[in-house]
Amino acid sequence: MKHKVIILLFMALAIPSRASAYDPERLSTLKRSVKEWNALRRANPLQPVDLFKAGLEDADLSGADLQKAQLSRAELSGAKLDRALLKSANLTMAFLKKADMKESDLSAAILVKANLQGAFMKGAILREANLKNANLRWSRMDDTDLSRANLAGAILFETNLQQANLTGANLKDAVFAENADFEGALVSSNTILPSGERASKLWCTRHNATFVREPESPPLSYETPAAEEVSEKKPVIAPRGGAPVAAAVTETIKKTSLTIEDVESWNRMRTKNPEMKVTFNTENLENAQLKGVNLAESTLLGANFETAELDNADMTGAELGNANFHKADMKSIHMHGAKLQGAKLERAFIKGGDLSGADLSNALLNGASLSGANLSGANLEGSSLIDADLEEANLEGANLKNANIMDANFNNATLSPLTITPSGEHATATWSRLKRAIFVKEKHQ
Repeated sequence: MKHKVIILLFMALAIPSRASAYDPERLSTLKRSVKEWNALRRANPLQPVDLFKAGLEDADLSGADLQKAQLSRAELSGAKLDRALLKSANLTMAFLKKADMKESDLSAAILVKANLQGAFMKGAILREANLKNANLRWSRMDDTDLSRANLAGAILFETNLQQANLTGANLKDAVFAENADFEGALVSSNTILPSGERASKLWCTRHNATFVREPESPPLSYETPAAEEVSEKKPVIAPRGGAPVAAAVTETIKKTSLTIEDVESWNRMRTKNPEMKVTFNTENLENAQLKGVNLAESTLLGANFETAELDNADMTGAELGNANFHKADMKSIHMHGAKLQGAKLERAFIKGGDLSGADLSNALLNGASLSGANLSGANLEGSSLIDADLEEANLEGANLKNANIMDANFNNATLSPLTITPSGEHATATWSRLKRAIFVKEKHQ
């Protein structure tokens, strides 16, 4: 059986499967007593520490000795890691959301695609650490030592880098770097900017950073785990009609993505960057809280919105072919002109939604609540509307050719001569009466 692995804004990728290899007893010791754990490590300094995918969410690990530990895909969200020793630890794709990591030592640690969103890392040491494609959105990294660190492709949206040491750091292709706070940060002539160029005094002046000139040195080569070599899809943010300007790895949502954790910040970013078009294909947004999110004109082919909260969301003109909206809350959603070919909308609650001009051909709408929805001019050809509630919906000019409308409720729905019935014929007053719908001779303006 083939498993499809989904990449995300804000991070997911395929990784060779393996069972969790850690010793449950040792994990229990770590959770129970850091003092006891550290004593065990001192007694067995050469014993490998394998905590692959270990569940350490909200654990108090302050001061824990986790040097060279295998913590790939470990769940450390909300954990207390203040002053923890994580030198050369492998934290590839680890979840560290809102973790407390003040003054922790992560020198030469591998944090590729790690989710550090909202982490508190003030004064941490990340010298020569590999943070490639890491999610640092809203993280506090003021006064951190990021000298010679690899931040290529990292997400820096509203990241606090005040007074951080970025001498020799690699920020090539970092995403939303213009939204990061570099005030007082130390930047050198060996620092690589998101553009791929070396930092300059002018750039530092514009970003309120401090520029220092160093003898030119070649960039470091960073250890990259095998999982990094697996091919992946990245959401692309590009100007409409232009070339990509940024690529952001999002998380398989547990779930975090660029759009999930703070809809207000996302919407503010989109307002400030109206020229940007967003692509998040095959994104997993199951159960996501996205009320009022602005995803207009976005490309979300095959995305999973099952049971998501999408009331008042703006998906005007969005590309949503084969997307899954099963049981999603979509009250008053804006989907004018959206392309929803083959989308799964069974039992979705779309009351009062605007789907005018939307392409819903071959979509599954069984049991969907579309009462009061605007479906004027929508293409519903070949769709399945079994048991769908279309009471008071506007179907003027809608195309229902070959649609399955068994047991669908058309009570007081409005149809016009331009409405095409499942038989392929235009709607008539007689057909409308049979469905208890309202027939209007002219399309409402």
